[in-house]
Amino acid sequence: MFFYTRYPSSNTLKTYFPDVKVFNRCVTSQLIKWFSNFREFFYIQMERFARQAVRDGVIAPREGALRLGRNSELFRILNMHYNKSNDYQVPERFLEVAELALREFFIAIQSGRDTDPCWKKSIYKIICKLDSPIPDSFRLPGCPVDTHRSV
Repeated sequence: MFFYTRYPSSNTLKTYFPDVKVFNRCVTSQLIKWFSNFREFFYIQMERFARQAVRDGVIAPREGALRLGRNSELFRILNMHYNKSNDYQVPERFLEVAELALREFFIAIQSGRDTDPCWKKSIYKIICKLDSPIPDSFRLPGCPVDTHRSV
């Protein structure tokens, strides 16, 4: 689900977790915390790769070093974290959002904005607006069929 939405509301979580019988504050808080942890990992990786690109001397954010293809190291790390068993096809939109996040981190670091304690907030505001519709198959109990890889 993280491939589609990085900032789900509690209502979205209730809609897409039909297996959960009772949504009390504790359950909702736990699900929100999981997404918070997912986001934290995502942003840590974006910052790490952006800093490496700056150290490597990348000058423009559109250079190949900041492209996020399915064969890139950054994609491999994200896919291993969010899709350990590699059951799901990562949507193209996730690659676009991740590449944009990487470029935004790169630009902020390269321009020195990372000296401000709140420098990441502007990036978060951009990324939170880029959530995609979650496929209806995620509403079904168990494994979503139409996003599953054919083996």
